[in-house]
Amino acid sequence: MAIVAIGLDVVEMPRARALLARHGDRILERTLTVDERKYVQSLGDPGPAFAARLAAKEAVYKALQALPGARAVGWREIGVRRLPDGRPEVELSGRALELLTPHRVTIHLSLSHSRDVAAAVAILES
Repeated sequence: MAIVAIGLDVVEMPRARALLARHGDRILERTLTVDERKYVQSLGDPGPAFAARLAAKEAVYKALQALPGARAVGWREIGVRRLPDGRPEVELSGRALELLTPHRVTIHLSLSHSRDVAAAVAILES
C-alpha cells in the first residue's frame, strides 16, 4: 500500500456560520448531499458539522487532484457520513466515483473542529 495523495482543508467557524445565516437552506442544498443535510439540520447547532463537511469536501477534492479528470468533481459528489462508531466515511457519487473506481484507491478521512475552526485531512491510498 502506498499514499497516492493527501488533501487538507480548514474552514473558519465564523465563515461557516455566516454562510448559514446569509443563505440558509440554499447553501445546504448547493453544497451537501441529502443525507448530509438531514444530519446537519438535525443538530441544535449546525455550524460545526456544516463547517467540518465543507472542510472534508475540499480536502477530498484536493486529494483527488492527483487523478486525471478530477477538476470536474462537484460538491455533492463528495459526501461524508458517520459510521455507527462515529468515524467519518467518504461517500462518492457521479463523476467522483467514476474517477476513483478504476484506480483502486481508498480514501481515509479525519475531521476535527473547535470553537473557531473545522479541519479535515483526506488520504488516498492504493
